[in-house]
Amino acid sequence: MTAPSTFTKLICRDEEAMAEYYGNVYGLGIVQRVQGESDGEAFREIILAPGGDWTKGTLVMFNYVDRPAPRDQQVILGFTVPDLDALVEKITANGGKLKGPIREEREHGVRVVFSTDPEGALCENVQMLAGAHAA
Repeated sequence: MTAPSTFTKLICRDEEAMAEYYGNVYGLGIVQRVQGESDGEAFREIILAPGGDWTKGTLVMFNYVDRPAPRDQQVILGFTVPDLDALVEKITANGGKLKGPIREEREHGVRVVFSTDPEGALCENVQMLAGAHAA
């Protein structure tokens, strides 16, 4: 049996602004815009992927048009990047905020920093240390 491909949907209030943020910070390209109804609720979504390539997994900015903004964090988005210092600059330049400093966790083989996007969604950003392998 072939393993399923995966995707993540982030429920947000302004899917256009969030797609721009994740595009600018993480280099995700817009693959498709979708709008319609699901179980009687209007929605809009923007599907993003690394370099706009569906085969590398997708992150979807999902907006229930008639619902208030999400109240509680229900997902932590995780990104493994080659240069955490450069990413931190992109996060702050695009309206994101750091939750603390970059930490080096040698026992786990990573450097890590948590951040929030402009709507407050939490992201865990990881750079593998030399000799460590991503899971």
